[in-house]
Amino acid sequence: MNEHFREIIESLEPKFQELINMEPVKYGALSRDMPKRGIYLFSENNKHLYVGRTNKLRQRLQNHCTPSGDHFTATFAFRIARHQTGRVKATYTKAGSRDDLTNDPIFREAFEAAKKRVTSMDIRYVEETNPTHQALLEIYAATVLGTPYNDFDTH
Repeated sequence: MNEHFREIIESLEPKFQELINMEPVKYGALSRDMPKRGIYLFSENNKHLYVGRTNKLRQRLQNHCTPSGDHFTATFAFRIARHQTGRVKATYTKAGSRDDLTNDPIFREAFEAAKKRVTSMDIRYVEETNPTHQALLEIYAATVLGTPYNDFDTH
């Protein structure tokens, strides 16, 4: 293995431990001095569900947790609604598109419920400013934790 890549990989575990050992918080109690860039983890009842990464941590968490979020901003809730309604795979036609799903009353109800659910979840985060380390840390955490809403599939 390339030595530089090995060093990056070996640096992931301490950051992962920092993430896991963080005392979880609710969206409404986010610290004013939270880092700007990093990865975040949503959990519910001690089950880890989703890992994401961002260069605007507070804003990204707000996007996930705002009841008025749409399918572009509240993407985690959108994934939950997809799973709950059995509409897991993305389509590239008008039928089954994101817009089409949000206009479907059954899906819209599942999406609204999922947004409320996400807002009440536990949140953990850790600073990571390097974009390569950030991407690898997201993949590492999702893999180790077995988060069901991270699939890393291309759409």
